[in-house]
Amino acid sequence: MIRTPKPAAVLAATILVVASACASAPGDHPSNEESTMATPVMFTLTSTAFADGGAIPRKYTCDAADVSPPLAWAGAPAGTAAYALLVTDPDARGFVHWVAVDIPGSATGLAEGATGTAAAGLEGRTDFGRTGWGGPCPPSGTHRYVFELYALTAPLGLAVRPSADEVRRALAGRTLGKATLIGTYQRAK
Repeated sequence: MIRTPKPAAVLAATILVVASACASAPGDHPSNEESTMATPVMFTLTSTAFADGGAIPRKYTCDAADVSPPLAWAGAPAGTAAYALLVTDPDARGFVHWVAVDIPGSATGLAEGATGTAAAGLEGRTDFGRTGWGGPCPPSGTHRYVFELYALTAPLGLAVRPSADEVRRALAGRTLGKATLIGTYQRAK
């Protein structure tokens, strides 16, 4: 009489074979310490103008003064030499509202209206076709605005008016940490 293996036994044998095939020799993968070093440290980014996930006041939008909002950060990793800031609207296919790089590593925030000042570092091109802050201006509905602040090992040293894509490429291998703040805005009807 021929006995057929039970499904559970077949499954266990298959898992064992797959697991042994996937096993690798020591040194094939980074150690836990190396993995941790490659993962950016999360720190905090806040604004006194709006809470994380909250509505951005009209003052900071195309419907009013369109000044950059105040930002503050804390808990950046030791060794931070500079910061880079990108503000995008993921609800408008990543529309870029602000690019600022080489913000001094000693900074702990940007005051309201900092765009165009030395405090904001080197400002890059936005999707409005200009440099500096371009506030929320959604064509319809409520949009999210993602503020991403990167703590860097060194200033990026990019050319005048870098694009968000140029900044993203330059971040590789230089990012110590990242902080994110999200605001929303919907234009009055």
